Amino acid sequence: MTKPLSTDQAAMLYGNRFLTEDAPSSDFPASGMSALDAMRLVDEELALEGDPQRNLATFVTTWMEPEAQRIIGENLYRNFIDHAEYPISAEVEQRCIRMLADLYHAPGETTGARTQGSSEAIMLGALSLKWKWKERREAASKPVEKPNLIFGGDVHVVWEKFCRYFDVEPRIVPLQEDKYVIGPEDVEPLIDENTIGVAAVLGTTFTGHADDIVGINKLLVDLKGDKGLDVPMHVDGASGGFVWPFLYPDSEWDFRLEQVRSINVSGHKFGLVYPGVGWLVFREKSDLAEDLVFYENYLGKTDATFTLNFSTGASMVLAQYYNFVRYGRDGYAYVMKAMQENARALAEKLKATGDFELIGDGEEQLPLVAFKLAGEKDYDEFDVSWQLSAERGWMLPAYTLPPNAEDEKVLRALVKQTLSREQIDRLADDIVEACATLEKKGGAHDSERKKMKQSPGY
Repeated sequence: MTKPLSTDQAAMLYGNRFLTEDAPSSDFPASGMSALDAMRLVDEELALEGDPQRNLATFVTTWMEPEAQRIIGENLYRNFIDHAEYPISAEVEQRCIRMLADLYHAPGETTGARTQGSSEAIMLGALSLKWKWKERREAASKPVEKPNLIFGGDVHVVWEKFCRYFDVEPRIVPLQEDKYVIGPEDVEPLIDENTIGVAAVLGTTFTGHADDIVGINKLLVDLKGDKGLDVPMHVDGASGGFVWPFLYPDSEWDFRLEQVRSINVSGHKFGLVYPGVGWLVFREKSDLAEDLVFYENYLGKTDATFTLNFSTGASMVLAQYYNFVRYGRDGYAYVMKAMQENARALAEKLKATGDFELIGDGEEQLPLVAFKLAGEKDYDEFDVSWQLSAERGWMLPAYTLPPNAEDEKVLRALVKQTLSREQIDRLADDIVEACATLEKKGGAHDSERKKMKQSPGY
């Protein structure tokens, strides 16, 4: 008679033993497992996550061409910071910075850096604002206590993090009902001699619109001329920095405006690269505070560095360069216009139902649709989001806006290159069906509402 197989022997022949055992989650495993078992374990865990194709919340790229994936896969081992060993990776970074400076109309020679994402780029850009303000104050023999930074409630939380981490007073312009961006009239009362800068958003995560960057710039230029108060502006182009140049090329928001001194942009959003890569570009070399630059002799080569991170992979920098040379201006414009066209198609379908009100319809905007329910219903935007997820698996975020517009509930569908027109049509139909279901059952249960506290993402 054949001897029964042990559990491990049976698992090797017929499956993974973690089909019936808990996955390691707290104690460090006493022993390992086969590579196949480890791969299956991780794959089975990830199978519980959402479908990226139906994720209408994330701004982050979820698809790249096979050729780009090959470049990423073949270069995962490269440590970007090792410029002596990998000088071509460092040169590719500088090429990307020069190309972005050209895209953003820099007037001459400039500088910048690859970052882990826009959060790091914003931290560095804001630090430079603080250090440059300190330089100006010290040169005029004035105190350097109590710096402040002005921005709207439409910014990403990283701006508040910067202020807390680096001891800067945040002067935040609250949003208002039906006013979801800021302009010069909001900024002017907050400016004083301790203002290190104004941060303006190009494409908010909440509604996809831009602050009045032209108006704010004019205010700052006038202040410099009338009062000698030089207050620079940083443009947070995390989402819009790869959209506006191609959809709205005549719209001035970048270095064409005198007081715009630095810009950040996320390569892993509309730059069409997987996470994580971001970029910081200065108008001129002098806009980068020299005190932030470190010169070090590392592995036989002296390098200048001013990033917060040190060791990091070079593969996403190479992937960004791939996209730049692969698409060029024409290719990026084609992709952005296709997304915009599909976003407008979705907006028109939702508007035609009479059940929804579009937010900022017809304005310059990211390729997304921000909308809310029209009229009184027995259900709200959170219910629609929940029902759509339960019925069709779409991840459509619902959220409230920042103060003082916190009573406004919004739905937002981000339309990326992975959504075809057929999928847009199906999404619109599914939203209508979700509302019909809610009408029949008189809204969602309270237990379901508690699960719907979502944020707009970044």
